[in-house]
Amino acid sequence: MKLFLLGIISDTHGLLRREALSALKGCQAIIHAGDVGSPAILDQLKAVAPVFAVRGNVDTEPWTSSLPLTAVVELQNVSIYVLHNLGQLDLNPKTAGFHIVVSGHTHKPEFHRHDGVLYINPGSAGPRRFSLPISLAILDLLKTPWQVEFLSLSAT
Repeated sequence: MKLFLLGIISDTHGLLRREALSALKGCQAIIHAGDVGSPAILDQLKAVAPVFAVRGNVDTEPWTSSLPLTAVVELQNVSIYVLHNLGQLDLNPKTAGFHIVVSGHTHKPEFHRHDGVLYINPGSAGPRRFSLPISLAILDLLKTPWQVEFLSLSAT
């Protein structure tokens, strides 16, 4: 059976756990939805698969100027809009032709569908914040209807 696994990670805040790298192995592409924290994280992710990353609100160092605030990712005839904070979404994804919207910022893993568009927040894969889980998401773009798989990462 053919698959195209998309790894979705966000809010690493300078910490990329070995467990996260292991979980992303086998992915054909990775989206990082901002608050990267260190260019080394993107380098490590690029060793696994092509990476599409956006800048988050804590990404203020000079190196982050090369990261866009939003990105349009086209994979397997699926159009994905990526931004860090869903609250700053300034377009209608359905009208704009997007199938999926990926965001981070809240550190809460969640997904929902609205108006035919799938919204995904993988949660935070970086340092634990409050009692929120540490997680990332995997999505097989070739298996419809899409089923988002959240992977919990340990706090160590």
